[in-house]
Order: sequence, then C-alpha cells, then structure tokens
Amino acid sequence: MLDGILQWDRDTFIYLNNLGEEHYDVFWSTVTKYPPWIPLFLALLILIFLKFSKREAISIVLTLLVMVVSVETVTNLVKNIVARPRPNNTEEIRAMIRVIRNPSSYSFFSGHAALSFSIMTFVVLNLRKYVPWVVLGFIWPMLFVMSRIYLGVHYPLDVFVGAIFGVLSAYLFYKLYRFLILPYLR
Repeated sequence: MLDGILQWDRDTFIYLNNLGEEHYDVFWSTVTKYPPWIPLFLALLILIFLKFSKREAISIVLTLLVMVVSVETVTNLVKNIVARPRPNNTEEIRAMIRVIRNPSSYSFFSGHAALSFSIMTFVVLNLRKYVPWVVLGFIWPMLFVMSRIYLGVHYPLDVFVGAIFGVLSAYLFYKLYRFLILPYLR
C-alpha cells in the first residue's frame, strides 16, 4: 500500500510540476520566499494589536513565536529521521521535471507548508471573531505550498502532511494559550 501511495505521489508531482511554464518562473520563485510576505505579517501583527489589549497581544505574539520554533524543530527532526530525498535530488525524477530551485535538504515534510499553515491558522483562530475576513489570509499558505511543487522541491504528500501538521500544531497552541495563558491575563 505504501508503495502505491508513493507511486501516486511521484506521478502526481511529475504531472503538476510539468504544468509550469517558463514565463511564470519568476512569480513562483518570488512567492516561495518569506520577504515578499512581510507586509502580510505586519498587517496581521497590527490587527492583533488593534483587536486585543497590549498584554493579550504580546502574549499571542509570544505564543506564536514559541509555536514557530516548535514547528520548525519538529519539521527538521522528521525530515532527518525520514530522510526522503527531494525530487530535484532524485536522478530518475530529475530528468522528467522542471527544476527551478535546488535545495539539498530532505523533503518530507514541507517546512514551508508546516510554518505557513501553523502561522495562519493560529492567527485566524485568534482574530476570527473580530475580523471575519482574516480567513482570506489562507491565500498565502496555499500559494506558498503550490510554489514548492512548481519549483520541483516537494512532492504533494510533503506539502499536504506539512499543512496538516501546521494546522494541528496551531490548534494545539491556540488551545494551550486559551487554557493556560489567557486566564492569567484577565
């Protein structure tokens, strides 16, 4: 069964990656980096400080930072334990795909997916009562993870598992914040 899933993952990756066209390469290469998203991060921080007391806002941001460090740590541990080569580093696949970036670290699971989905989910869980349209921020992680397949550096399961891990991590940290930290702030 695992072999069948991995074959599907490989075939789906090759198909999706080959949908790319050269004139979109600059867009997807830009989308995959963090700096272009800094205005979104700043807007979300401003919203947090506008909608919560200073003390609560600082606590939310600190919880978010601890979550980011935790997600990054677990992601790197799993990558090193699983040690799945990236598609761009696999000779048999490399000849069949478009490779725009060449990272050499392991592939499973996507740190970009885990971090972007954890950040956005945590922010949405905190702001959804005050700013319903904040869910539109999920455009960022969706574009972010699609860029990883386009650039030839992650399989679909890498980004899917990373996204799921990110959402679950955010939910866990949100619940920890609500039950362990928030009661002491009020």
